[in-house]
Amino acid sequence: MSYGKGISYMNKQKPNIVLFDMDGTLTEARRPIGMPMIKVLRELFDQNERAHIGVVTGSDLDYVKQQMKPLFEKDFDLAKQIHWMPCNGTKYYKFDGAGWEVLHSVDMRTHLGEQQFINLMQKLSEQQHHIAALRIPLTGHFVNYRGSMINWCPIGRNANHKDREEFMKLDKSYGRHSLREEYLIRLQLKTSMNPVICKLGGDTSFDIYPRGWDKTYCLKYFKGYNVYFIGDRCYTNGNDYEIFQELQPNSWSTSTPDQTIELIRENIYPMVS
Repeated sequence: MSYGKGISYMNKQKPNIVLFDMDGTLTEARRPIGMPMIKVLRELFDQNERAHIGVVTGSDLDYVKQQMKPLFEKDFDLAKQIHWMPCNGTKYYKFDGAGWEVLHSVDMRTHLGEQQFINLMQKLSEQQHHIAALRIPLTGHFVNYRGSMINWCPIGRNANHKDREEFMKLDKSYGRHSLREEYLIRLQLKTSMNPVICKLGGDTSFDIYPRGWDKTYCLKYFKGYNVYFIGDRCYTNGNDYEIFQELQPNSWSTSTPDQTIELIRENIYPMVS
């Protein structure tokens, strides 16, 4: 099964690294990683004297720790070898067994300047006030500043699974555009004077970050590698789009962790063996 443009045989003298999105790719949205995925990642790491593994996600480190907890519990040695890159790779960590070593981090507030950052926060607050008038679940923690990016979640990061399911159902039945697509257009217009990009993040939120701070940002860490990527948000307004396009034909779109496992075994294995 192939969901990309096909296999490109890379330089066999270079080391390989396979980069993965997290939500919808390695895990179900906001869910822990499962044992079948842990097993296939171990197999991939052991393949051909270790293909390196990286996780590049829009989530911050706290969600990475939550969702990857079973990996640390079941295969601690593998977890220590993985390149962890939250916030589109604008943060870069390695876990040495004792703690998290910060290898790289940037600050969006400093990058934009205080006034542009305040203006952006005001625009997000206005959009939250507007969308809150609709009949959507409302919990709390609507705007999450992650240092190098902002995540706006209209129902709130405190939403439970039932809240998320209710919002996702409304999102898909909203009209000509989905609810989030409609508000993405509004958000892009409202922030057009700010040097930022607005994308759909996960199933319920939006990611906002400076231009150039999409997931291709992380590729600077792996110059001299054969790089592959699997993600689930590879369409135009998805937060995997740029890196998916950049690495074609060595990138694939998935929709579930089970499909990701198929892609690893049928597409990635032959390329790194």
